Amino acid sequence: MLKAVKVRIYPTIVQQAYLAKAFGCVRWVWNQSLAIITATYQETGKGVTAMTIKKSIPLWKTDNEWLSECYSQCLQQSVLNLGVAFGNFFDGRAMYPTFKKRQGKQSIQYPQNVKVLSNCEIKFPGSLGTVNAKVHRDIEGKVKTVTVSKNPDGRYFASMLVDDGIECPESSSEGNVIGIDLGLTDFAVTSEGSKYQHPKATKKHEKNLARKQKKLARKKDKTTNNRRKAKLAVAKVHSKTKRVREDFLHKLSRKIVDKNQVVVVENLAVRNMVKNHCLAKSISDAGWGIFCTMLKYKAEMVGKVYLEIGRFFASTHLCSNTLKPLPKMDLSVREFDCPHCGNRHDRDINAAINIKNEGLRLLTLGTSVIAPEGYVRPKQYGRKSTTVVAVVVEGRSLRHTGTTLDGG
Repeated sequence: MLKAVKVRIYPTIVQQAYLAKAFGCVRWVWNQSLAIITATYQETGKGVTAMTIKKSIPLWKTDNEWLSECYSQCLQQSVLNLGVAFGNFFDGRAMYPTFKKRQGKQSIQYPQNVKVLSNCEIKFPGSLGTVNAKVHRDIEGKVKTVTVSKNPDGRYFASMLVDDGIECPESSSEGNVIGIDLGLTDFAVTSEGSKYQHPKATKKHEKNLARKQKKLARKKDKTTNNRRKAKLAVAKVHSKTKRVREDFLHKLSRKIVDKNQVVVVENLAVRNMVKNHCLAKSISDAGWGIFCTMLKYKAEMVGKVYLEIGRFFASTHLCSNTLKPLPKMDLSVREFDCPHCGNRHDRDINAAINIKNEGLRLLTLGTSVIAPEGYVRPKQYGRKSTTVVAVVVEGRSLRHTGTTLDGG
């Protein structure tokens, strides 16, 4: 089973200078390759394979001697990564690859020959050498690829892909099942009645961010050192906001996966929801997509089931007791009296219970909702959503992995 471990590294001044050159070389190879592929397709209507581009790297080194300062396998890996980006584009999971810029996050990838010497040192091939690091957990298994990155706030990280040699556990649906309704008033409401408030990281730091951005806007000369410092201050606020959000999502997703065997959530079209300019900021701050991704990989690592139901399932407009349709309610209505069973329901808990029941139905029948006649699902960009269904047939446990109608 492949696992990723991200650790903080502390390169010296000389190593930082080398990494800056390496980032530039890899970025140049990516942009050059993308320009060749795009121009070739526009002129001939045919694509260019990654292997063909890789053969051009020695010629580029002849014309640009500074490319030789970068480790050769990092340049080759940049071309291979571009091939993966085009594969994601043709599969409908991502947009068309774009050119990389000097601003923002920078990264290079070492495909092999990286060794973790101790809890405080990592040895890289080439001129980078041994870099001080803070390895916060034991690396068990073979280190395959390592991606060295620099964030806009100036911090360096190494993300190691490790093969621990352990088979991925078989999925089992025997155990507690929980349904989760994601929202804005409460970040997550479970079918058990628990409610979790999201930290609203952007709102907490928006005043500080606005103050730092005003200082940056006053620095008209883009070549001065003061403007560089102001830009770094803005990047640190953004980094703080991101860390607060990810800390909350990691802790909540781990808590839910540890306590339940089957996790059922609703597949949300976040890309379409953010088009509402009144709610776009709050939806982006919530991080629903990242949260679902965390639930998915954490559940699969321990043999649990992560299930997404269709986004068109009327979880809010069904009574969880009678499963009869409810009249349309305004978003301001958080509790209502059911006209069918006469009970008073909490809107979000009722939706979470319906999501759980729909997940149980899918687990039992192994089917998804049938699309209306003439319905064609539009092409999706972003996380590819799969449904893992475990069905028991004649005493045998069958594991089916398929793509849901609404999940992409």
